[in-house]
Amino acid sequence: MTTQQELVRFLEDRFACAQACTACARACVLRVSGSDPDATDHEALVRRKALLCAEVCDATCRMLAEQNRQDESALRLQAKWCLLVCLECAQVLDAQPGAEADAEACRECARACMEFMATLN
Repeated sequence: MTTQQELVRFLEDRFACAQACTACARACVLRVSGSDPDATDHEALVRRKALLCAEVCDATCRMLAEQNRQDESALRLQAKWCLLVCLECAQVLDAQPGAEADAEACRECARACMEFMATLN
């Protein structure tokens, strides 16, 4: 039996995760839009990682915001995938000059996903 307080925390963490996913996706899309498609190997890696991160974050946000009835395992899997992709993207962005804020958006999204997964127990 779920208490009212657990339900409220679940909804708050779900919303916070969706918001963090949106912010991360926006940061990654802006990073990609400003990149050179004919860039060096590292810049091409940044572009690929940021594109993947934006796509995963967008899909996670949509899953959290639009669908009312998912099973817990599907939510957990999506949040975990998002967390891992965001951390990977943040690590690549750390080596990119001027990308500190974008890397932090990725890390914040990963933290929000982790907090949301904790409410699924």
